[in-house]
Amino acid sequence: MKRDMELIRLQMLRVEAEEPEPDLSSYSEEQKIYHMALCIEAGLVDGVIQTDANGYPSGTVAIRLTWQGHEFLDAARNDTLWKKTLGHLKKAGVAVTLPVLEDLLKKGAKELLGLP
Repeated sequence: MKRDMELIRLQMLRVEAEEPEPDLSSYSEEQKIYHMALCIEAGLVDGVIQTDANGYPSGTVAIRLTWQGHEFLDAARNDTLWKKTLGHLKKAGVAVTLPVLEDLLKKGAKELLGLP
């Protein structure tokens, strides 16, 4: 399964208890479990991954965002900045890692604030 950064962002907003709760209805249960497992593995969410007999994630329990999770979500919270950044990446045909995406979002936030 390919990593979906939009789903990761929405799930993190949900863990943070963002109101209104993000709509995840367009994603399958398998996608939601897999991506929450990725969030836990990446250290963005403190939680538990339940696995099946083959070691594949079959369930997750998200407890809270970690410090790093809050840092990423603060950078990704603004919808306009998020869509603009992902649009640039899509247009360039580039897939990036989580740290690079976070850096791009922080750079975009600085530009919005008029900071160097």
